[in-house]
Amino acid sequence: MSQEDDDNRMPADLEAVLEAADERDDEEADEGRYDAPPLPPLLILAVVGLLCGFATITLVWLSERGCERFRDTTSCGPLGFPLLLGIVVVTMVLGGLALSRLAMPHPALIAFLGVAFMLGVVLAFLTGRLDSPWILAVVPALTAITFLLADLVARLLERADA
Repeated sequence: MSQEDDDNRMPADLEAVLEAADERDDEEADEGRYDAPPLPPLLILAVVGLLCGFATITLVWLSERGCERFRDTTSCGPLGFPLLLGIVVVTMVLGGLALSRLAMPHPALIAFLGVAFMLGVVLAFLTGRLDSPWILAVVPALTAITFLLADLVARLLERADA
């Protein structure tokens, strides 16, 4: 036999070699994974909604402190609208990322609709009361509800598409 024939021959225990390689790949893939029972989708939506509500309040508070530090007033003036628009976009992106990491269907749509619905309700009914301390509880709870509503809308849109 020549050297060329030795290189082209497959090992006799090829199946054993392939199984060992698959086991190593499975062990490496499971290394950073935790086994946990699946969470109910409504709970995931409500928790992500709460977190997005708290993120919105935190970002608005930080922007007010930043404007107060640099302008000596909590009003940001002409930078206020772009700053609030940026806060809304950041909250939508964070919500979409969280939902996609938790394997929820339509994460970007649900995050977009959930934050948009919350913003609509806040602008329509709560604008004059945003300085009240109870708003710290109302906005996250409202965002959790709007995320649940956004999931309902996304499922209705999916059903209408089919």
